[in-house]
Amino acid sequence: MVQFRLLGGLWHGRRNGRVTFAVIPRIPAFAAMAQPLDLAAVRSFENLEFLARQLVDGFITGLHQSPYHGFSVEFSEHRLYNPGESTRHLDWKVFARTDKLFVKRYEEETNLRCHMLLDVSPSMFYPRPSHDKLHFSVLCAAALATLLQRQRDAVGLVTFADKVELQTPVRSTGTHRHTLLLQLQQLMERPAPTERGGTDTAGVIHQIAQQIPKRSLVVIFSDMLGRTQADQTEMLAALQHLRHQHHEVLLFHVMDRATEQEFEFAERPYVFEDVETGEQVKLSPSQVQEQYRKAMQDYTHELSLRCGQYKIDFVPVDIREPFDKVLYAYLVKRGKVK
Repeated sequence: MVQFRLLGGLWHGRRNGRVTFAVIPRIPAFAAMAQPLDLAAVRSFENLEFLARQLVDGFITGLHQSPYHGFSVEFSEHRLYNPGESTRHLDWKVFARTDKLFVKRYEEETNLRCHMLLDVSPSMFYPRPSHDKLHFSVLCAAALATLLQRQRDAVGLVTFADKVELQTPVRSTGTHRHTLLLQLQQLMERPAPTERGGTDTAGVIHQIAQQIPKRSLVVIFSDMLGRTQADQTEMLAALQHLRHQHHEVLLFHVMDRATEQEFEFAERPYVFEDVETGEQVKLSPSQVQEQYRKAMQDYTHELSLRCGQYKIDFVPVDIREPFDKVLYAYLVKRGKVK
C-alpha cells in the first residue's frame, strides 16, 4: 500500500529520468520567455468602481466614507448644540424655523488605502513559465492598481516568500502606479527559483497586520499552501489578525485546479518532488488521487468557511481561465453587494 502525504509547494513530474512540470510537455526556450505586461488588458478596468464595503480611513479625498465625523466635505446630520461650543457650525436656518440651536455634522470623504500582498514563493511558479500562478497574480494586481489609482486611491505592493522581499510606499500618484507596474513587470520576467526555499505566508501576514497603521484594504494573491496542518491553521489565524485590526481583506486563492486540486495526471509512474525541501514521492496518480482530492477539498472548504466567518472576500481562482474574466466577474459581483 502506498502511503501518501500532501506536500506543500510545487510538484514536478519526472519520467524516464527527465524532469517536467506536471504532465505539460516541454516547450522551446523562446516560448518560455516572460511575456510583456498587457497594458491594454490592465487599462480595461480603469472605469470600474471599486468602492470599499466598509468604512476606511485615509489621508486624501476620494470615494470612500470615513467613520469619523468632521467639518469637511459632506453634510451628515444635525445634533443639538451644547453650551460653550463654538458657534461656527450652527445651522441658523434651522434656528429660524425651530427656535432651537443645532450643529451641522459632516462626513469626511477619504480615499481607500490598498496594500497588495503578492506571494512569490517557489510554488507560485507552477505549472510552467509565463503560464504560472505568479503570472496570473501579477496581471490581476496590475489591473487593480490601475483601477484604484484612477479613483485616486492609494496603492502599495508587498512581495514575499519566507519573508518580505519588497514593500513599497502606499501612494495614489500616476508616477507611483508606473513604478508599481515596472516592479510587477520584473516579477513576470523572474525565472523559477533553482534553490530550495520555504514560504512563511502566515508570518508575513502577521507582520503586515502590525505595520499598517490605518484601516485599509488588503488584497492577497497566494495559493495558501502549507506543509503541515499547523501551517494551515496559522495562516487562518493570520487572516483573522488582519480582520481584528479592522482591515478589509480580499483573498485571491490562486491555483491550477486540474492538477493541484483534482490531481488529474496521465496514468503513468511519476516522481513528485517538493521544491521547498526536495522531498520526493514515487507513485502512479491513481494510487493517491482519491486521498489527495479529499485532502484538498477539506482544506479549501475550511479556508472558504473561515473567510466567510471573518467576513473576508474569498475568490477561488483557476489560472487556466483568462485573468480579465475572473477579475471582471468578481468586480461585478462586488458592485452588486450593498
